Amino acid sequence: MKLTDSQKAKIVSDLRDVFGSTVTRKNLIAFFKDKSMAIPNWLVNGAEYRLDKGLISLSGVSEVVVKEAPVVEQDMAIAMQAQVVPLRQKKMLTEVGNLVPDKDETYVPFGFFRDLESIIKSKQFYPLFITGLTGNGKTTMVEQVCAKLKREVIRVNVSIETDEDDLVGGSTLIDGNVTFREGPVITAMRRGAILLIDEIDRGSNKLMCIQGILEGKPYFIKKTGEVVSGAPGFNVVATANTKGRGTDDGKYIAAQILDEAFLERFPVTVEQEYPTSVIEKKIIINNMEALECADEDFADKLVNWAEIIRKTFTEGAIDEIVSTRRLVHIVKAYSVFKDRQKAINLCINRFDSDTKAAFLDLYQKMDLPPGEQKKEDENARLNIEEEIPF
Repeated sequence: MKLTDSQKAKIVSDLRDVFGSTVTRKNLIAFFKDKSMAIPNWLVNGAEYRLDKGLISLSGVSEVVVKEAPVVEQDMAIAMQAQVVPLRQKKMLTEVGNLVPDKDETYVPFGFFRDLESIIKSKQFYPLFITGLTGNGKTTMVEQVCAKLKREVIRVNVSIETDEDDLVGGSTLIDGNVTFREGPVITAMRRGAILLIDEIDRGSNKLMCIQGILEGKPYFIKKTGEVVSGAPGFNVVATANTKGRGTDDGKYIAAQILDEAFLERFPVTVEQEYPTSVIEKKIIINNMEALECADEDFADKLVNWAEIIRKTFTEGAIDEIVSTRRLVHIVKAYSVFKDRQKAINLCINRFDSDTKAAFLDLYQKMDLPPGEQKKEDENARLNIEEEIPF
């Protein structure tokens, strides 16, 4: 029903009695929502009412109209009723296409890959919590299992600000109407997809809103009154750098301590390690071939270099580590600059100066020409002998 100018004026007049001469868009939405009404499009978008972004004028033109064309209370009731749009009838499903990940030809399966494949292939609801140091292929493993099985994945990256609206869905304004837009969790449930919650240990207690879903139970959407159950194949996989206990070393400063009851909803926790040197070399070679810069000698040195650094890190002698992801970054830089030292230097600039210098010095000693390498090894042997007391 199209409202007359007098009906619109009466609405503006009544709003002015509540808010005064100006009102924010946010307050208008709340006002009409309380009355189970859609916010009038003509009011928030009309040039005669809009003062600034998010600020609406309730004086001026509308005031003149009120004086010229007063309406009775019954007219106001009719006008307000005409604007009512039941929220439960206004629901926007997330419109997405095919969510099956692309197959990565450079990927080499390792670790929990086969077991994860068995779980996802079974289509049983069996939430998983995958933890491990950064850059060791946790997220990629989930995506590549799904690529192999042609299963859809919906990935959600979590932060301390992530809340129920971000996960399940929330109200949004579309064409002047308050509409409920479904979030990734509900979309994954409807499609029977894998919900990949990435960096889950960056979240807060607001994640507790999906606790029932982690138990395999239907979810009641409060804003629409609908109950949604997970379609066959729906599952939840979470990845994190910690086990939800936070960290004391400052390495993952944004990692939070997750509620024990929340963590208990994950039947299985997987500790993902870095790939073995053999697997990691295959990954490096595959990336080199894909980037047309194959160099087996460089690949060997990179893998050995990273292995020594990780061993030193495990022993507590250093605070930083070179991940498999970092090695792939180096390969990409090498494909561009065709210079080993430059590629490494650019890709370890993220570390502090002392760590960078130590990492670079270690690699330079490993990448000496054969004659100089032999001399370096001999010098190292003599230095060790000098330290041995007789």
